[in-house]
Amino acid sequence: MTNQFSTQAVHAGEERPKPHGALTTPIVQTSTYTFQDTAEILDFMRRKEAGDELQQVDYGRYGNPTQNAVEGKVASLEGGERALLFASGMSAISTTLGALLSAGDHLIMAREVYHRTHDLAVDYMTRWGIETTFVPIDDLAAMAAAVRPETRAIFSETPTNPYLSIMDLPRMVEVARAHDLATVVDSTFATPVNLRPLDFGADLVIHSATKYLGGHNDLLAGIVVGSRSLLAQIEEARGVLGGVASPHDAYLLLRGLKTLDLRVHRQNESAQRLAQFLEGHTAVHRVYYPGLTSHPQHDLAREQMSGFGGVVSFDIDGDIDRTSSFIDNLRVPYIGPTLGGVESIVQQPVMLLSLDPAEREAAGLKDNLVRYAVGIEDPEDLIADLNQALDGI
Repeated sequence: MTNQFSTQAVHAGEERPKPHGALTTPIVQTSTYTFQDTAEILDFMRRKEAGDELQQVDYGRYGNPTQNAVEGKVASLEGGERALLFASGMSAISTTLGALLSAGDHLIMAREVYHRTHDLAVDYMTRWGIETTFVPIDDLAAMAAAVRPETRAIFSETPTNPYLSIMDLPRMVEVARAHDLATVVDSTFATPVNLRPLDFGADLVIHSATKYLGGHNDLLAGIVVGSRSLLAQIEEARGVLGGVASPHDAYLLLRGLKTLDLRVHRQNESAQRLAQFLEGHTAVHRVYYPGLTSHPQHDLAREQMSGFGGVVSFDIDGDIDRTSSFIDNLRVPYIGPTLGGVESIVQQPVMLLSLDPAEREAAGLKDNLVRYAVGIEDPEDLIADLNQALDGI
């Protein structure tokens, strides 16, 4: 097999030939695995206690053949040694940070992370005795200054949600290595098609596989990729905390991954065209997209990314009500909170955050902000729809 990305997306991680001569990897729908006799159990336990990577497990919370195929495929696509599948992106993040950090430890986190990741750090990790310092994603000096003797890790997204800011990965890794810190990167918006953080020296990369990796808005899953040694710690935590993906969701994710390369390239191209159109429209105040030269980190994005992603965020020239009118005028995209699927989805982020203006302001979200997650529809249709919706306000 070649090492080309699209070939790996189709074939990596899967047995060949597959069980029963099937073309697709079967759904192994079981919660429990049995043994032929006591001798087989003893052999299994010896290998388990020796730390061997086991293809067989005794209970579904510890693994599943369909899940294993997904993990092998994503590890290959990200260039990592291993991957672990979870029930959701947040389960992947919370389990990973819980495995890496202990009471009394300190975490540095990019200020612009997804609001639920922020909530995890502020509302839950503080209860566990773990303190987090938030630093601007574009201020590496502040990141270095935030390091303490008890600091253990740095966490960032790139691009961020929803303003699409970019982390300078080589410099982040440089800061981390100078202080022997682990680096964790949520690369959901980029996908391994556009960016592979491990290639820049990051220790772990996380995805909400619900989004681009699945690609069809029909599953919940998260995944972590990295070295065998780090993944062993996280795997132990997953087995205790129980955030495992179901065999059926693993099967759906395996299917979605096969077209990841095709879908993301289409979404990259369409999003670039939409961003350029929006930047030229008088009803749009500002566009946030790394592929535009107007993006403050455009040069950095070009250095790190092979494509700029399928999400375009922009400010309507007007207030919250005018922005809502624009959203309601759109005919092609659905209105909702997710992204990365074949259908375009749009949202006014403040509407799904809080009805309290003070809380919205504290979260750093503008009332006139729109996040448009581009699907795989014809970009001409999407642009025509945007044009009529903007002209209608």
